[in-house]
Amino acid sequence: MPDFPPRPPVAKRIERSERLHGELRVDPYAWLRDRDNAEVSAYLEAENAYTAAMTAHTAALRDQLYEEMLARIKEDDSTVPARRGAWFYYSRTEQGKAYPIFCRRHGSVDAPEEIYFDQNLAAAGHEFYQLGALEVSPDHRLLAILEDVAGYEDFTLRVRDLTMGEWLSDRMERLGFGLAWASDSRTLFYLTTDEAKRADRVWRHVLDNDRAADAEVFHEPDVRYNVGAHRARSGAFVVITASSFSDGDVRLVDAARPAEPPSLVRARRARVEYDVEPGDGWLYVCTNENAPNFKVMRAPLAHPGAWEEWLPHRPDVFVEGVVAFRGFVAVQERKRGLRTLRVADLERGETHDVEFPQAAYGIQLGANPEFDASELRFTYSSLATPDTVFDYDLRARTRVVRKKDAVLGGYDESAYAIERLEATAVDGTRVPVSLVYRTPFARDGARPLLLYAYGSYGYTVEPTFNSMRVSLLDRGFAFAIAHVRGGQELGRAWYDDGKMMKKLNTFTDFLAVADHLVRERYTSPDRLAANGGSAGGLLMGVVANRRPDLFRTIVADVPFVDVINTMLDASIPLTAQEWLQWGNPREPDAYACMRAYAPYDNVLPQAYPRMLVTSGVNDSRVAFWEPVKWVAKLRATATGTAPLLLKMNLGAGHGGASGRYERLRETAFRYAFILDQ
Repeated sequence: MPDFPPRPPVAKRIERSERLHGELRVDPYAWLRDRDNAEVSAYLEAENAYTAAMTAHTAALRDQLYEEMLARIKEDDSTVPARRGAWFYYSRTEQGKAYPIFCRRHGSVDAPEEIYFDQNLAAAGHEFYQLGALEVSPDHRLLAILEDVAGYEDFTLRVRDLTMGEWLSDRMERLGFGLAWASDSRTLFYLTTDEAKRADRVWRHVLDNDRAADAEVFHEPDVRYNVGAHRARSGAFVVITASSFSDGDVRLVDAARPAEPPSLVRARRARVEYDVEPGDGWLYVCTNENAPNFKVMRAPLAHPGAWEEWLPHRPDVFVEGVVAFRGFVAVQERKRGLRTLRVADLERGETHDVEFPQAAYGIQLGANPEFDASELRFTYSSLATPDTVFDYDLRARTRVVRKKDAVLGGYDESAYAIERLEATAVDGTRVPVSLVYRTPFARDGARPLLLYAYGSYGYTVEPTFNSMRVSLLDRGFAFAIAHVRGGQELGRAWYDDGKMMKKLNTFTDFLAVADHLVRERYTSPDRLAANGGSAGGLLMGVVANRRPDLFRTIVADVPFVDVINTMLDASIPLTAQEWLQWGNPREPDAYACMRAYAPYDNVLPQAYPRMLVTSGVNDSRVAFWEPVKWVAKLRATATGTAPLLLKMNLGAGHGGASGRYERLRETAFRYAFILDQ
């Protein structure tokens, strides 16, 4: 067992220095970016060996956690079938198999099962396997998939003839996310990426033709914009989007005439975002034009740029999106931080809201692939209530439970309590907190508590159920989500107040929540753990630097911690687009803001909490070297004796392991570290 952590050589390896805004920036660990360097590989292996040695005593606990988490899962399970025309599509899992099996039945849910894609067979022989798309053609005869076997999100397109059960010769590599079928079931739209992995082009491919014959449908040259493509739910169009973090535009391709050029809905305007949902004769447009919390416009399909107001802006309601059916429109909204649904009956000219119980909950709309349906499928859950699938009758205003996830092992949701709290930030803003714990609960500061947050990109963390979390709750832990600024829990202003020059609010909000939980005796600093991943890992790095006294332990997953160096290098995937999220450090004000919080730049000679840092060597979103460099700098700078561990997955990317059993083991490892500390 190593008696000291790995320390990479530094003195002879200063590879990068520059003067920026009067400051000489020296990066002594820049050499760790070179994944092909044998010394880098050896260093990563040494870090993994050290982590394995330092956590060897938790092996039995990890196994126990894994077994009990696995025991709660119904391994042989299936999703609720969704109707598409005459077919009913669903997926199921089998005991001992890591991936889902995709199935369908013709005519009724009682018809014989047809397996049209078994992900377990596709993943055989691969350490990692993920799908970027799985799309059945409109005539139900063909399946197109995007698959990635490394975790770097370079996808390969394959097409299967479902009638013959054979893969076609059509095969294209190094594609981005996104596939869309035209109505002829012979034409596919796919995306490619530039050198920085930005989706920038949409292509049209006709089956049985060489890739060289594919036509470029759209190209976005501006590096701030990312391109997407999907088939509209109505089936009338292929929708092509080009969006940055502040504006964008949409183009429509007639799905029945895929060779025709796309038509622009409306040219982009500065700081105006819009999404479109084709309906029956109308195009519904969700936009923030003169509407900070968004509103819904509509336009005739024949004149998509002729917008008229359909649902006006309301300052206290954030409009998240629209789902159109032939006779109905469902609007996904957010009120007081919680998601709600508003339904418009177009024939009767009536609207109503769908009500939900509990103090904190989450709703996720299903695929709802059938445009002519009169039922809306959604999944409801809370921090204590397992996922429950409902079909909601849009006309009768009634709901039917189609499935409630089984949690095996005697789980009783009535044994857990949910609270919705508010903490006061340094500027007086009230920050929502969702909290769950097993009862009885005494607010005496003795309970351990795991506090989670994300707080970037306008992503809202829903207070939903996770059966793995029960392993902590049943060991006395409370679990809390800090709904900090940078998400969109309280509307677009909540997002805007947590990005760019206001990014510090994300971090001070989290610290205010932690202080509140300690002050109100839900926990105490020596019982408080914090966790976040990716941009939430950035949050972990900032709070570790700023308030190491407030947390016993911190787990930072795939953390975005080398903010300035990454934002200075436009060759790194995503960087140029991210200038509208974090700022461009070439600009003095943006640099000063980043310099105040960037974790790698602000490591101090102080005692840090006990920390676990995880990453994947094939990560294309947060390069593996960011957490590696950060850990190396912490090792060289931090005082104290608290453990600092780096766990590098040498065969995966941003999302970690791809199979469900390996994901359970990764969670068991994190939980064992937290419990042990």
